[in-house]
Amino acid sequence: MSNLQVNKRNESIPNSAKKARRAGKVPGILYGKAINTLMFEVGELELGREISAQGEHGILNFNIEGEEHKALVKDVQRDPVSHKIIHLDLEELQGNQKIISSVPIHYVGEEILTKRGIVIQKEKDSVRVECSADSLPKYINIDIKSSQVGSVYRYGDLEVASEISIIDDLSTVIASISFERKTVSDDMEAAVEPEK
Repeated sequence: MSNLQVNKRNESIPNSAKKARRAGKVPGILYGKAINTLMFEVGELELGREISAQGEHGILNFNIEGEEHKALVKDVQRDPVSHKIIHLDLEELQGNQKIISSVPIHYVGEEILTKRGIVIQKEKDSVRVECSADSLPKYINIDIKSSQVGSVYRYGDLEVASEISIIDDLSTVIASISFERKTVSDDMEAAVEPEK
């Protein structure tokens, strides 16, 4: 994990966020107990690389005016058309404090089910966890490749390391295998009556 170079943004300049974006920077806000709310800007390309590596709910190391900081990504706003990052919210971390964050769920084996004509109905794509900053996973896998029609998965089925606690209700359904997709040929056969 490399250190991002972050610069303070001058709040007194009108439309400073728009000006930052035009200059290839992403405006953002950093907040935390030890730091007053701080407006900043960071290079779009550098930020994009770090978000790709750490995830949209990961932890970033950055340097601001010569001081090193660590922060949890709280919110990434993207342009609905270009999907470029247009704003970033960070929460400063102190030491190895416990944090609460959403972690994406990766459904492993989904393509195998699709080939079998089975459809997975995803109710949730992330899970809220509490853990130390250093233990925060980029994502949590759940293996669904041996699913059958009627299988149901809940938060309680997610396997996480012992130092990670799932905060969401463990009985909440996250996915279900509800029906098999008909193929076009099945529909055609049903529609064509044999001649008498």
